[in-house]
Amino acid sequence: MNSNTFRMPAAVLLATGAVALLTAPPAFATGGGGAGSEGRAGAVVLRAGLDVGLLNKSVHVPLKTTLNEVNAPAAAEKTVLSVALDGVDKGKPVNVLRAEVATSKATADKKRAEAEVNLAKAKVHVPGLPLLSLIQVEKVTSKAVCEAGKKPVARANVLGNVSVLGKKVTLTAGAPTKVEVPKVGLVSLELSATETTSTTAAAAALRLKVSVNPLDLNVAQVAGDIVLAEARCESPSGPAPSASAPAGPDVKPQTGTNVITGSNVTASAPATTPAGASDLAETGAASVTPWVAGGALLLLGIGAGALVVTRRGRMTP
Repeated sequence: MNSNTFRMPAAVLLATGAVALLTAPPAFATGGGGAGSEGRAGAVVLRAGLDVGLLNKSVHVPLKTTLNEVNAPAAAEKTVLSVALDGVDKGKPVNVLRAEVATSKATADKKRAEAEVNLAKAKVHVPGLPLLSLIQVEKVTSKAVCEAGKKPVARANVLGNVSVLGKKVTLTAGAPTKVEVPKVGLVSLELSATETTSTTAAAAALRLKVSVNPLDLNVAQVAGDIVLAEARCESPSGPAPSASAPAGPDVKPQTGTNVITGSNVTASAPATTPAGASDLAETGAASVTPWVAGGALLLLGIGAGALVVTRRGRMTP
């Protein structure tokens, strides 16, 4: 009797634990991740970095300026750029650029970054040459596109006639074009420069290296660089991986028979092993679930049998 008395609780506890295991929800292994970063884009119609030498003071005045420079998300459409320099033409503004169309636009999100510049009917001047254009163009454009998961693209175009220091020039790709005017200066032009990497793109319609000696308006020399229609971008890093739990396995009822009482017992177990079940073994959603279900059914039967044996032992005189 003592033996039966101590066996009954153990069997019942095992059966109860098996039932609790069957009813516990499966666990899923999920990986966290930070949000994907947005791309970056920027555009500028004109960028000038010039050194202006003053004749009567023997000093140099920097001229660093931009027109319609934007960073995503932004757009600009100003068509005139004037700069006033101390000591140049009594401080009167110098019209560095005047154009009919001068637009820059940049956009960026987590999928795509893009920058675009359009410049039409434009004239560029430098201090000391108020009447003679450094360069005159009909139309120049540039565009840079960086899309997540794709190779960045950069394009630049110079359309129509181009005049430098009053002379019409024919530009060729791959080599700079040099224009020299006696007693005025030298200008070197680089046509449609583009550069791309695996994640970035940059385009400039025209790059000018300037060295002029106008000897007018108290200006002895102007030297430096000017860039027309510049666009650049950087690709987004891409969206973050989803942290939601995968769909649960298809569960169908499994029926067994209690070997001692003869009664039917129904339990739920996966009908098929889901893909990647081996990866989820440690979290409770493994392919061993049918074995656990079968073991639980067996333990249920043993517990019930032990209960019957115990009752008969108590009834025996």
